[in-house]
Amino acid sequence: MPETTQFGDGGEFADERALKPNTILINRYRVLGTLGGGGQGHVYQCRDLNFPDAKRLVAIKEMHYPGDPSIRTSTMATFQREANILATLAHPAIPKIFDFFDQNNRAYLVMEYINGNDLEELLTKTRELPMDKILEWAIDLCDVLYYLHNHQPEPIIFRDIKPANIMVDSLGKVRLIDFGIAKVFVRDVKNTMIGTEGYSAPEQYKGDVNPLSDIYSLGATLHHVITRKDPRLEPPFSFNERILKDHNEGVPIGLQEVINRALEMEPTGRFQNALEMKEALQNVRFGAKTAGLNPTNAAKDGGAQQTGPVGTDFFGDLGAIEPRWTFKTEDEIRGGPTAFRDLAFVGSYDTNVWAIERETGEFRWKYPTNAGIAVTPVVDEGNRLVMFGSEDYTFTALEYNTGRISWTYSTGDRIRSTARVAHDHVFFGSDDGRVYALVSGNGRYLWEYDMGAPVRSRPFVTRDLIIVGSENGEVIGLELSGQRKWSLRTRRGVNAAPFVDEVEGICYVGSFDGYMYAVDASTGYSMWRFRTGGPIISSAALVRDLVVFGSADGNFYGINAESAKEKWRFSAGKPIVSSPIVRDEKIYFGGTDGNLYCIEAKTGKEVWNFKTEDSITSAPYIVENMILVGSMDRTLYALPLVD
Repeated sequence: MPETTQFGDGGEFADERALKPNTILINRYRVLGTLGGGGQGHVYQCRDLNFPDAKRLVAIKEMHYPGDPSIRTSTMATFQREANILATLAHPAIPKIFDFFDQNNRAYLVMEYINGNDLEELLTKTRELPMDKILEWAIDLCDVLYYLHNHQPEPIIFRDIKPANIMVDSLGKVRLIDFGIAKVFVRDVKNTMIGTEGYSAPEQYKGDVNPLSDIYSLGATLHHVITRKDPRLEPPFSFNERILKDHNEGVPIGLQEVINRALEMEPTGRFQNALEMKEALQNVRFGAKTAGLNPTNAAKDGGAQQTGPVGTDFFGDLGAIEPRWTFKTEDEIRGGPTAFRDLAFVGSYDTNVWAIERETGEFRWKYPTNAGIAVTPVVDEGNRLVMFGSEDYTFTALEYNTGRISWTYSTGDRIRSTARVAHDHVFFGSDDGRVYALVSGNGRYLWEYDMGAPVRSRPFVTRDLIIVGSENGEVIGLELSGQRKWSLRTRRGVNAAPFVDEVEGICYVGSFDGYMYAVDASTGYSMWRFRTGGPIISSAALVRDLVVFGSADGNFYGINAESAKEKWRFSAGKPIVSSPIVRDEKIYFGGTDGNLYCIEAKTGKEVWNFKTEDSITSAPYIVENMILVGSMDRTLYALPLVD
């Protein structure tokens, strides 16, 4: 049986009406195989032939036209409703819809292909699922339900939350599938009894479906996943007779209470919205006191580990610098942190962007994507949005204080370019070889420029130009309209972000060829280049008359901005790929040796260093009297800014 059983019941299908492999639909989609199916149609894995040089897979859901005209009308209305609902949705836990068409008396819905298994399959294939993963999935499902229930102009009720309709993709993230019976919610309107017995709320049997019905079904699903007792095989509404701890000793304290409240017979006794349930689950997962976890477990799950002085037992000998707090994520932190108002933000390769209370290090919210995040989040302060790209090909804008989606935009490949907000627009690159310009407030597409190679450099935006590099070694200057004004060719790829001294009109940019280049920002004319002993991935900064930057040769350089003569160098011993920041004549940068360094801008002499447990590959961030730095040891550190 194929691993993925998206939108179907799975299994092998002998239905002669199923499309054969290599069938071509509308001269675009080649059928590779059958993923699932039933009496009304099948779900196929297909290849999109519009991308001949890349194997882009899609899932295509099929609906047969029934012979009876009355039945045909109702079934097609259901299928069309599913297409219309999905077309309005933009959430990482909901499959994207790409196309809808008719061919040979059948209708087809082209959707995102999800490689994974549904929860019902996982329950049969595994002996026990990790409790922390169950909590993560539950939190993410609450997030998508809150999104659906607050959909505009009308809320959407899923009506059939159950393990078979929840997929876990290859990255371990949950996806809500099969919107066939989802419905726009209209108050005080009776509905037919629809759903799945055992998971449906009591009021659903009376046709009184509402957002709280989905909360009940989620509670029933979690109960099933934890106890492995299928509610379809048990007496109706008997969950309280099956105590979680009796069936699973790993259940955290507090989770039974959360699930019991979700399963209240009367809607008024349940969580009154999915956000309430999400926060309760987060307290169980991240809050040591609420969840009955000891500090070690709380640190493992993600959260503030320390809110005061840190001893050497945990961090080793740190000298005089002691963190104000630390926050542990679930995978490497490759991009840098940022902050806005009371929150700090950081992306992690655990696929999440995390929001943390800036003063205390306490968890506020997290937003899950479908792949790792290797960029630094950026803030559009005017619109109060946090924006970032992910390796799931998607650029996302979130409300800074809640983590709710404002808008998303899809590119053709991974996004490893940190964005730049300027002129009410946001500019970023993608591995699809393009530089994109969108309206930052709503994500409206403005233009794109094809550089012919992955763009991982962060654009620099002046009053009238966007300057950015690409993996083919080209640095270009674009007008704000997206038209190319000039181009500079280096010998190897450019990952570093250009830096422009707008007073002098000079752009500084490093390349994998080991050179730092100085070019006229308005014309691209090369003024000088300075050679180091290794690739330059670190972006440059300017301190008075010095250009400062790191190199993979293990040195951090200070060179004269006019003559390119070296004034000093600081040796870290290992490659420096972190970009520097400057504050009060001091330079701060990280090293792959795990140290955050503070050196004097005038002399290059070390003032202090702070040791983490792994490489620091991104720039630190200074906010008021605090310096934030992320490490590949999965930790975000908040350090006091000291002289």
